[in-house]
Amino acid sequence: MSATAPSAAASVVNPDDVVLPGGASALEALPWRGLFTVLFLGVTAGIQMSDRGLQAVLSPAIQQAFAVSDAAIGAMHGVAGILIASALAVPLARLADRHSRKGMLLTLIAVWTALTGVSAMASSFPLYFAARAALGVSEFAMIPVVYSLIPDLVGERFRVGANLSFAALMATGASAGFYGGGALLGFAQELGGAVGGEAGSGALASWRLAIVVLGAAGIPLFLAGLLTWDPPRGIARAEAAEERGALSAFVRTHGRDLLLFVGAAGGLAIAVQALTPMIALALGRRYGADLTAIGHALGVILLVTNLSSLPLAGTLDRVLRRHLGARARPAVMAAGAALSMPCALALSIAGNARPALALVAGFLLLTCIANALIPTLLQDLLPPTIRARCFAIYSFVIAAFCSLGPVLSGAVSDRWMGGDLLGAIAAVSVPALMLTVLCAGLQVARRADRPV
Repeated sequence: MSATAPSAAASVVNPDDVVLPGGASALEALPWRGLFTVLFLGVTAGIQMSDRGLQAVLSPAIQQAFAVSDAAIGAMHGVAGILIASALAVPLARLADRHSRKGMLLTLIAVWTALTGVSAMASSFPLYFAARAALGVSEFAMIPVVYSLIPDLVGERFRVGANLSFAALMATGASAGFYGGGALLGFAQELGGAVGGEAGSGALASWRLAIVVLGAAGIPLFLAGLLTWDPPRGIARAEAAEERGALSAFVRTHGRDLLLFVGAAGGLAIAVQALTPMIALALGRRYGADLTAIGHALGVILLVTNLSSLPLAGTLDRVLRRHLGARARPAVMAAGAALSMPCALALSIAGNARPALALVAGFLLLTCIANALIPTLLQDLLPPTIRARCFAIYSFVIAAFCSLGPVLSGAVSDRWMGGDLLGAIAAVSVPALMLTVLCAGLQVARRADRPV
């Protein structure tokens, strides 16, 4: 859901200039505590991300239970699950810049656990929508806090690897929500039958029980989180006196590049989110495929495409920067968006579920490669004391575009395509990808004379 940030080599903090309270260099910090904490945070964020995959698999049951349209389901995924959640995450990230980040993360885990139960018991769609928005806040707020924390947990030597590992664990969780959603729903059906509930209605409906079961995972996560490390914030000597004005100065210095960055990132975000939360519903509707089988296939696709994109993106960045310098990262983004457009177009005319899933896999792999290095780029640019806030603001800006994806695909399906959700996904994705190609291409042109 990201795009390449402007290169600013002059803004990169030299790790030798980073000091921790007590005078220790970040490079001297023992990594094992930090690496354990990164592992825990990745698993936690992954389980939270699995909630999004589960919601996608449960969308047909939710739609039937509340008798709502495709547009309403799209709004649930986009507006409640992304836009509102990311907006409210910004003030929480501000608190994390000022107070204990470990305390903030533990609070978010506890809140997430409680809100899954609240959402599962909602008696109407407006209440469910509100509960999903509140639940999404706890998911969105965690990610910027973690990316703020990683440089202080592991130091410069392990930073890129820690970022990619955290992203890999989140991706694994997101895919697990799809892959295991059908099985979890089946388990909930058995459990609901044992206690006298009926699937699809009432407090014991199977889809509601599935959400509760997933939320229960927050209890052991909270207990394990008590053992994690809360490191002091590293402060760059060269930037310590300018922390208050760092954000405004950054915007003034890189304003034009930021507009192109937001355009490229936003187009990609619309395209990806037009597909990901709606694809299970779309495939089940057109091909009459079993939701459990679709969930398994999508889970594998999400896992493989996300995990394989990380080393591929790292390799492309390393190789291309030798030849293209600062142009390499926006060039990778433009190429990924351009190559994914044929996949989106062909999806609307796929003859059956198998080629449709292959096209989904190609689309997701190419778009994932374009996104992989964004957290590292932003860490390079941002002072430590406002890092969580800036990540949250970045997430909100991109989330505004993300929320448009499922909303537009659901609305286009309802109003203009007679319920052809696959066709609507293609109709929304392709123009958005064209915007990404244009903005990323302009970034390449602007960076022609810049150093790495």
